Amino acid sequence: MSETGNRLRKLLESPNFDPQNYVKQLSQQSDGDRDLQEHRQKIQNLADETAQNLKKNVYKNYRQFIETAKEISYLESEMYQLSHILTEQKSIMESITQALLSTDKDETSKEMQAAFPKETEEVKQRTLTSLLEKVEGGKNIMDTPGRHLIYNGDLVEFDVDNMSPIQKVHAFLMNDCLLIATWLPNRRGTVKYKYNNLYDLESFAVVNVKDNPPMKDMFKILMFPDSHIFQAENSKIKKEWLEILDETKKNKVTKDRHKKEEEIPASPARAEVSTNPFDEDNDKPADAEENADLSLEWIQELPEDLDVCIAQRDFEGAVDLLDKLNEYLKDQPVTQKVKELRSKVDNRVRQLTEVLVFELSPDRSLRGGPKATRRAVSQLIRLGQSTKACELFLKNRAAAVQTAVRQLRIEGATLLYIHKLCNIFFTSLLETAKEFEMDFAGNTGCYSAFVVWSRSTMRMFVDAFSKQVFDSKESLSTAAECVKVAKEHCQQLTEIGLDLTFTLQSFLVKDVKAALQSYKDIIIEATKHRNSEEMWRRMNLMTPEALAKLKDEMRSCGMASFEHYTGDDCWVNLSYTIVAFTKQMMSFLEEGLKLYSPELHMVLLESLREIILVAVQHVDYSVRCEQDPEKKTFILQNATFLHDTVLSVVERRFEEGVGKPAKQLQDLRKSTWPVRINPESTTSVV
Repeated sequence: MSETGNRLRKLLESPNFDPQNYVKQLSQQSDGDRDLQEHRQKIQNLADETAQNLKKNVYKNYRQFIETAKEISYLESEMYQLSHILTEQKSIMESITQALLSTDKDETSKEMQAAFPKETEEVKQRTLTSLLEKVEGGKNIMDTPGRHLIYNGDLVEFDVDNMSPIQKVHAFLMNDCLLIATWLPNRRGTVKYKYNNLYDLESFAVVNVKDNPPMKDMFKILMFPDSHIFQAENSKIKKEWLEILDETKKNKVTKDRHKKEEEIPASPARAEVSTNPFDEDNDKPADAEENADLSLEWIQELPEDLDVCIAQRDFEGAVDLLDKLNEYLKDQPVTQKVKELRSKVDNRVRQLTEVLVFELSPDRSLRGGPKATRRAVSQLIRLGQSTKACELFLKNRAAAVQTAVRQLRIEGATLLYIHKLCNIFFTSLLETAKEFEMDFAGNTGCYSAFVVWSRSTMRMFVDAFSKQVFDSKESLSTAAECVKVAKEHCQQLTEIGLDLTFTLQSFLVKDVKAALQSYKDIIIEATKHRNSEEMWRRMNLMTPEALAKLKDEMRSCGMASFEHYTGDDCWVNLSYTIVAFTKQMMSFLEEGLKLYSPELHMVLLESLREIILVAVQHVDYSVRCEQDPEKKTFILQNATFLHDTVLSVVERRFEEGVGKPAKQLQDLRKSTWPVRINPESTTSVV
């Protein structure tokens, strides 16, 4: 760049540059127009050079931006994996810590109960009584003897589906049940809550809900078939609720077991002589109990091994240990030691089931497709929970399909969106069906549940389909093409023996019927409008190309005899109204056949009949009213084309598309020729 250009650049880049003063000084110093033009050219050259440099910098930085974006994506993936690993490690450490401290807690609680048995019970009962006085409808809760308060606090209940807050509640945890009372905000006096629900501790399971800001400090209570989500004030209170609920449930199980054992009376020994020779084997119960060997090392360590497997998410290993134990105890007598071992193992089985249920819950990540659920489903089936596994698997897949459909962006043409929608939905349905058949191959009783689930998901698909195709008032041709695409995708399910075509048609019949009737009304109105302006003149297409194009259109409509109504020139011996009606009529018929289903047979047939009657009645009226012999002959020629060609093609094409003849169309064609003239009528039906 020249020295003048450098000075100009520095001047323009200076922070104190004032454009108005610069232009003023430049005008005063210039001798004429030429100086101003030269200076303008210099500024323009400087602007072009600056733009070029800026473009180069953009290209240079653009490459760096792409590389940086890739690195960020890689780092994000690695951070996600690291977070997942840390979460698993945290849960393992918490499980191990809880297992190590559980023994100390049990011993401490036993010492406290032994030291202050009566005082603790009385204080807890008095506390519960005073608290229940604040609950409307909770007076009968203390009727159960021995019931006392363990823990209580305020919670917020959330909706399970959309995670929105429902109401503020106060929870009372007792030694055998959980009371939920709703908060009365405008109530004065001692009563502040209203009785809502009372749940037995054995009727529900408690599951921790992973924090997902702003949704945090939550836990879920699972009760078949419902579930409830509650939010604590902070993470500390949430942890206390989870620990105390788990400990209280365990204490109740232990207490109930001891109570049942104490209720069994010890039968006195009777020395009776039996006359039955087959009773010899039944006289040795004491010896049989001694044969149940539970001193094996793997049996002694089985409860701890199950805890480790659950903490490490080694579900297969845990179920393998349970199968090994069941196989070993299958031929062993049911002794007291065996019952105690079974009780310990059953607690672990419940914990394992709760973890597997959480793995299949829709709250978990839905990535990975149906194969990602195979691990949890297979282990639940091995635990004898095939019904629960089936229910959770189908709920998980329904949430995944719904999420995929919602994430599909509505952009571009409707037909393109429907192609994407059908591809996502039916591919997901096919993959789910194959995975279901693989997972539940030995549980044929679950197949009916899958059929019911398929129907419900099809309803969800049809809602999204109809909203885009029919609610947006698309043309009948677009709607017909979209329905055709959906039916073709639905046929893919027949390869696994699942035919949902009838279900799809039954869900669409209402919208398709409305679309056919709406388009029928449009055709009738357009035909009446053309009839009102009819001059009964031959068509002049002006050019041979236009005539050839019309011949192709009529040939595609099935009008092979249309050639007889054309000559060597560009004239057509038919009126514009009849030709336009023919094309519109055949287009409606073809689109209607694409949408056809047995439920729509009469709808399509009556629509065709109403459209044809509008044209036939107009021709009938024109023949009666026309006085010019030449025009009357031309009208009769159009009537002949309408009767012999158009109606015949409509009748034949309908029979080909439907598979059976239409008697109504046959009767209509027979009744329209020869043209019936009513001398007393001079009113046109237009």
